[in-house]
Order: sequence, then structure tokens, then C-alpha cells
Amino acid sequence: MEKTERLVQKQSNRIATRIRLNTFWKTIFFLSTLFGLLVLGILIYRVLVQGLPWLNVDFLVSRLSTTAEDAGIMGAILGTLWVMVVVIPVTLLVGIGTAIYLELYAQKGWVKSSIETNISNLAGVPSIVYGLLGLTVFVRLMDFGNVVLAGGLTLSLLILPILVVSSQEAIRAVPGYLAEASYGMGATKWQTIRRIILPAAIPSILTGSILALSRAIGETAPLTVLGIPALLIPFPNGLFDTFTALPMQIYYWTIDASLVAEYANLAAATIIVLLVILFILNATAVFIRNKYQQSL
Repeated sequence: MEKTERLVQKQSNRIATRIRLNTFWKTIFFLSTLFGLLVLGILIYRVLVQGLPWLNVDFLVSRLSTTAEDAGIMGAILGTLWVMVVVIPVTLLVGIGTAIYLELYAQKGWVKSSIETNISNLAGVPSIVYGLLGLTVFVRLMDFGNVVLAGGLTLSLLILPILVVSSQEAIRAVPGYLAEASYGMGATKWQTIRRIILPAAIPSILTGSILALSRAIGETAPLTVLGIPALLIPFPNGLFDTFTALPMQIYYWTIDASLVAEYANLAAATIIVLLVILFILNATAVFIRNKYQQSL
């Protein structure tokens, strides 16, 4: 009887210890989250206070200028759009094609395992490394220079591993019985992929693609390594024109704020524009995901 009571007491003490530890770590995680949200709130508040008075139609449609009152970001907006003209088709075609090959065509073995491991590792490589790769291959080896095509291809390399991994997960999530039913009705493998697997996986693939593109739009380090300027350059009109982008403009105006205080306000206004673009893209990804989940 005493032995049973000791076991019960020991078990009760163990449960009480686990409850205390759970409460402790729950408090720590809550305070960490609260601290992060507080810092984020302060940053957003300061950006809004500094940038909103400078945010107007003239600022959005004007060219860059050495005078803070006359400066605009139309060139940076057009440069960002031109870069996306390169990034979107390259990443979607190569990324989704790679995912289809690895999931539905490649034979299981060390080769496939090695490729998938390297792709997963590449997703965690710092973005500046991709900038060095783009500088070496596209700017110098292929002699493109710091033009739209070089910037777009470099950012495509940056987000390709992310898109490949997310597309693989989307394809794996498609129920296997759908493909089996298609084969049972006499469809070929490509017909099954095109008419059954891809339509079922597209919502998840689009969600991952939009999130990856959001990262590409906000990257600065690769473009800095490529030597993308933020000077008084003409608007880009093609893939082989020099350009600047919104993150680069923010970067240079932040640096120049030590010389001209008004540049800090211009950088804040540009940050607001970039945040709005990223918010729209992420909201689109959330909408697609929620709509897909409701249809299940």
C-alpha cells in the first residue's frame, strides 16, 4: 500500500513539474512574441510617420532627382516590374518542371536523394551568395552587365530552391488514388499529370510561388553585389536596359540620409510602397490557400 502511494506521489510530482515547465516556456514564448510584435509596431509606426507626408501621386510618378522635394520612384517601380517579367516565367517553368521530374519521373535512389538534399540546402544559402554567383555568371562571364536580365536571372536562382520544394510538397499532397484511377481508365502518364495531378496541386503551387516572388521583390543584397545603381538613370524599356529597384532605392536613400536628412523620409515613403506590394502578394497567397481548403 505504501509503495503504491509513493508511486502515485512520484507520478503527481512529475506531472506538476511538467505543468510548471509548460507554463514557464509558454510565458517565455509569449513574451518573445510580444517583444517581436512591439519592435515591429514601433518600426511600422516610425515608417508611417516619416513616409506618409511624402507619399503622393507626384512621388509615385516622378523620376529620381538630386533634390529631395522633386524625387520620385517611378523608375524604381518600373525596374521592379521588369525584373518580375524575367523572374516569374523562369522560376515557374524551371521550378515546377523540376518538381514534376523529381516527384513523378525520377527513379528512387541516391541520385534523386542527393539532388533533393542539395536543393533543400540551397534554400538556406544567404542571398548575397546568389548575388556573387549572378555577378560571376551573368554580369562577367556572359557579359550582360548590370541590366534587367542579369538581375532577374539572379533573383530567379535565389527563389528557385524554395519554389521547387514547395511544388514537390504540393504534388505529394495529391491523393494517389486520383492518379491510379486515371491510369485505370487508360490515360498516359503525361495526360494524368496534365489533367489530374497538376490541377489538384496548382492552388498550393501558386501559394508557394507567390510567397517566393514576394521574397524576390524585397531582396537587396544580390542586387547590391551586381552593382545595380540608384542614380539618375532613364526608365528601363527592355531586358537589356540598366535599372534600379525599390529595395535598392531604399538602401541608397537610407545611406544618403546621413548627408541629406530628407532622404530618410523618401526611404520611409518607398518602404510603405514596397510593404503595400508585399501585403497584396501575401494576401493573395492566403486567399488562394483558404479558398482551396474550403473546397476540400
